[in-house]
Amino acid sequence: MRQRKTTSEKDDKKSPRTRKPGFVRQSLPSKPEPSTLLAEVRELILSTRAQLARAVNAGLTMLHWQVGDRVRREILKEKRAGYGEEIVATLSRQLEAEFGRGFGQRNLFRMVRFAEVFPDRRIVSALMTQLGWTHFLHIVPLDDPLQRDFYAEMCRIERWSTRTLEKKIQSMLYERTALSKKPESLIAQELKALREEDRLTPDLVFRDPYVLDFLGLKNAYGEKDLEAAILREIESFLLELGAGFAFIARQKRIQIDSDDFYLDLLFFNRPLRRLIVIDLKLGDFKAEFKGQMDLYLRWLDRNERQAGEEPPLGIILCAGKKREQIEYLELGQSDIHVAEYLTELPPRNVLERQLHHAIQMARRKLLESAESATGSPRNKEGG
Repeated sequence: MRQRKTTSEKDDKKSPRTRKPGFVRQSLPSKPEPSTLLAEVRELILSTRAQLARAVNAGLTMLHWQVGDRVRREILKEKRAGYGEEIVATLSRQLEAEFGRGFGQRNLFRMVRFAEVFPDRRIVSALMTQLGWTHFLHIVPLDDPLQRDFYAEMCRIERWSTRTLEKKIQSMLYERTALSKKPESLIAQELKALREEDRLTPDLVFRDPYVLDFLGLKNAYGEKDLEAAILREIESFLLELGAGFAFIARQKRIQIDSDDFYLDLLFFNRPLRRLIVIDLKLGDFKAEFKGQMDLYLRWLDRNERQAGEEPPLGIILCAGKKREQIEYLELGQSDIHVAEYLTELPPRNVLERQLHHAIQMARRKLLESAESATGSPRNKEGG
């Protein structure tokens, strides 16, 4: 009796004929999720718009420099102020009629001033990759050339917004840097290195005083309160510290012999490639603070410093400074920076007077030290 073959047996017999050797079934590509597609297209549009905006801003900045430079040379060629003003007034009326208020007389004089204080086109070309015309409108009116160069280069390095730049100028950042307290020739050298090599030094980064008005501290408070407030407002504190600071630890415990020590705040600065310890003090500076910070820095140098890093630096942040003690301890030549902090920003004229006095004192001390080291005639005569 013949047995009926089952369906599975029929399939088994057919399979050698129907299956192709080496055939692998491939699934069809899946359709992109609508949300993913939307995100990718949005990012493409936004990034292209940002690139176009930067290109337009850079082109506008260069146009303003070229217009200012052309008019400036026309005025300087005649060397007559009245004739120059007449040229600008006539030109501005003609340009404003065709191109709008952006080329009015006031703006035309701004362009001339722009070309006057930044006469080197190469420097303008390098700056305008990060600085727009509105940035230059805040920098150009500054009287001190070194001050202008400082804000322009720091703005380029740290990519400040116009609002941040305005705030830095208002808080007198340049006058609060250690750099401003050097002789002008040394300041110019450091700014040149910053412009040509993007090289930041501690004197460009460290401030004195630090303005911590954003902490909201009133009346009596302790060191723990100060530390907690800094961590609560860590973003604002990092902006006040300066370029490239990254927070690492609070109350970092280190052990030496059988004793425990605690570092108030530990940061790393990327441009300097250094660990930075901040020791918070409520009162005035005391000489014993130096020994404590020296100990911290030596421990960090031996136990935490990694390959390629520079030696650690320390900031002793005090409510007040004892300048003679700091001078005798020669902290200006060490890896320890002593600075005051202000929990309330004083009136600008008060701050300006204090900072200018501090700058004059510091520069005089440096010059006296240099003369003493070289045995200059002034020093020998006792003058």
